[in-house]
Amino acid sequence: MVIACADSRVCPSTILGFRPGEAFMIRNVANLVPPLQKGPSETNAALEFAVKTLQVENILIIGHSCCGGIQTLMSMQDNSDSSFIKTWVTNGKNAKLTTESAANHLSFDQQCRLCEKESINMSLMNLLTVRIV
Repeated sequence: MVIACADSRVCPSTILGFRPGEAFMIRNVANLVPPLQKGPSETNAALEFAVKTLQVENILIIGHSCCGGIQTLMSMQDNSDSSFIKTWVTNGKNAKLTTESAANHLSFDQQCRLCEKESINMSLMNLLTVRIV
């Protein structure tokens, strides 16, 4: 199973050399796995389906540079905007906070590059909280 960004420039099958049917794919903006406490999401439903029904044993999360979802997350000033994209990328809030804390002296682009990596770490941590029985 692969969790990847919805960005059309980043095709997981091409990058990883999969043929149709060789891997179950979840693609969403910024390749995020939301925290379980946020409740149901399409990503969590797809994870449950892959593990329970398809008996997937390995899950990869792949990100990419110049991610528009991460740039949106990093440029958000507050949570007052309730657009779909801003509501979704808020799932990466902990990655943003960690990045800002560690790299506030860096340029915006450099912070985004770090947050792209940190969001994968946070998504992996969120993935560990998903209990599929």
